[in-house]
Amino acid sequence: MALSDQRIVIIGGSSGMGLATARAAAAAGAAVTIASSDQGRLKAALAELPDTCDGSVVNTRDEADVAALFSRVGELDHVVYTAGDTVRPQPLANLPLDAARDLFEVRFWGAAAAVKHAAPRIRPGGSIVLTSGTVAVRPAPGTALAAGAAAAIEGLTRGLAAELAPIRVNAVRPGAIRTPLWDPVPQPQRATLFTALANKTLTKSIGEANQIAAAHLYLMENPFVTGTVLTVDGGAIISSN
Repeated sequence: MALSDQRIVIIGGSSGMGLATARAAAAAGAAVTIASSDQGRLKAALAELPDTCDGSVVNTRDEADVAALFSRVGELDHVVYTAGDTVRPQPLANLPLDAARDLFEVRFWGAAAAVKHAAPRIRPGGSIVLTSGTVAVRPAPGTALAAGAAAAIEGLTRGLAAELAPIRVNAVRPGAIRTPLWDPVPQPQRATLFTALANKTLTKSIGEANQIAAAHLYLMENPFVTGTVLTVDGGAIISSN
């Protein structure tokens, strides 16, 4: 199998896109370490993953915690960073700047910390995959800060690809994906929202976590791809809706 005997660390691997990637990577022969900020989610995720997987509770807001994770793991081949928290649209004018800065802690600075401490341990042929979002290129009112954070990840990806070569650095830019991040939205409203989001795509569908996992595996496995932002959004960016 393509990832046989490789060590992969997935930060944000206890649910959603990260957990789907852990499943796919393990099925492809990799030994996978998942990291999560929540002990309960971590335990539940490990219960459904094969014995080749292990996990750690990691606070991505704490650089020392991130450093300790990679010190425990040692040499590795690939890092996938999907960690993120729920973001609710809010105009900048209504948002205290401390809260605005907080939006970048997990999605941007957590990713930067992961790269900093993982890169020296990545074996030849290895890679890093970060996560942005279509909001980076198609924002809506109230999403300026989310757009800024996603666009920053894409700039970081290109810069790191040049800085860390020959380690490959790429990003996945997901569209609307069905993950537990939507769970706070009550079910009737969620169904209505998913229908509206699906109608904004060319495929008339909501993305699934396993489709993002397939993108992650492609970026890990293809040795000729770096500095790339791979959009997986059902054509939402180019749709006229």
